[in-house]
Amino acid sequence: MALAGSLVGVMLAGMAGADPAPSYSQLLRQTADAPRIAILEADVERSEGLALQARARPNPNISFYGENFGGSSPYGGFGRTETTIQYNHPFELPGKRSSRIAAGNAGIAAAQARGLEGRLVYAYELARAYAGAEIAERRIALADDEVEEATADLKLARALVVAGKEARLRQLQAETELSTVQADRAGRQADRAVALARLSALAGVETPFTSLSESLLGRLNATPATGPLDPLQTIAVRAAEAEREAAARQVTAQRKAAMPDVTAQIGVRRLEIDNATAIVAGVSLPLNLFDRNKGNIAAAQASLRGAEARAAQTRLEAQANGNAAQILLKAADERGAAAARTLVTAEETYRLARIAYEAGKSPLIELLAARHGLGVARGVVLDAEGARLDARANLARLSGLTITGEPVQ
Repeated sequence: MALAGSLVGVMLAGMAGADPAPSYSQLLRQTADAPRIAILEADVERSEGLALQARARPNPNISFYGENFGGSSPYGGFGRTETTIQYNHPFELPGKRSSRIAAGNAGIAAAQARGLEGRLVYAYELARAYAGAEIAERRIALADDEVEEATADLKLARALVVAGKEARLRQLQAETELSTVQADRAGRQADRAVALARLSALAGVETPFTSLSESLLGRLNATPATGPLDPLQTIAVRAAEAEREAAARQVTAQRKAAMPDVTAQIGVRRLEIDNATAIVAGVSLPLNLFDRNKGNIAAAQASLRGAEARAAQTRLEAQANGNAAQILLKAADERGAAAARTLVTAEETYRLARIAYEAGKSPLIELLAARHGLGVARGVVLDAEGARLDARANLARLSGLTITGEPVQ
C-alpha cells in the first residue's frame, strides 16, 4: 500500500502543471498537430509531391564539342577545327506523361482515403482513451464508496464488540476489509494517472492531463448518431479500392516507361578551314537491348495483385465487421440494462444485510459478502458502460463519424 501511494504521489506531482482535458469533441479538434495526424498529412503531401513530379517533362540539353584539332598533320593545330554547339530536345511518346499523371493523381486519392481512414481510427482510439480515463476516475469514486462503507461497517463491528454482542475476531475481520479496500483505492489512483497520461500522449500533449472536463460515458443514453450502415461503403473499403486503382495506374505507367524516347538534335557547326558555318540536325533513338524496365513492370504487377487481394479481403471484413458492430451494440445495451438491474438488487441486499447485522440477526461475514457483492455489481455496471461506449465508437467509425456524431474530415 505504501509503495502504491508513493507511485501515485510521483505521478500526481508530475501532472501538477497540467490542465484538465477539454471535452472529447474539442480535444479531437485540437489534435490537428498531433503526431498521429501529422504522419497522415505527410503521407498525403508526399503523394502530392510525386504527382507534381509526374507532370514534369524531360529536360533538354545543350552540347558543345570540337573536332579535328591537336592531332597529327594536317590536324596539328586549330586550322581545321570544327566546333559544334547543339540543342538536344527529348520527346516522350504519346501516353507516357499522361499515364504518369494518372498514376500520380490516383496516388493522391489513395493517400487521402488512407488519411481519412487513419483519422477515423484515431478518433475511435481517442474516444476509447478518453473513456478509459473516465472509467479510471469512476473506479476511484467506487473505491471511495467502498472505503466509506467499510469504515461504517468497522464502526458498527466495534460497537457490537464493545457491547459484548460480537467477538473481537469480527472487529479484526472488519479492519482487514477496510485495509484491503484502502489499498485497492491507492491502486485505482495509479490507474487513473496512467490512463490520463496515455490520453495526453495520444492527444500529442507533453504534460499529462490532471482530470477530464466532460463525461463521455454520460452521453450514452442519447440516440446513436449513426444511421443504417452499408459495409461496402465504409472508408476502409473505399481506401482499399483507391489503393487498387493507384496500383493499376502504376502498372500502366511502368509499361509506358519501357517505351524509348526520341531525341531531336539541331545545332550550328563552325568550319575553320572554310571560314564557314553550317547547320547540323539529327534524331537519336535508344536501343532497348538491356534495360526494358521489366523489373519495375513486374514489381508494379505484383503490387496490383496484392492491392486487389487486400481490396477483396477488406470487403469481406467490412461485411463481417458491419454485422458484428450491430450485434455488439445490441448486446452491450442489453448488458448495461442487466447490470443496472443487478446493481439495484445488490444495493438492496447490502442494505438489508447491514440492518440484520446491526440487529444481531446475521453474522459479519454475511455483511462483508453483501458489501463485496455490491462492489462487484458497481464494477459490472462500469464495465458495461465501457463496453457500450466501445461498441458505439466502433459503429461510428465504420459509419465515418466520431462517437459524438461529427463527420471526420
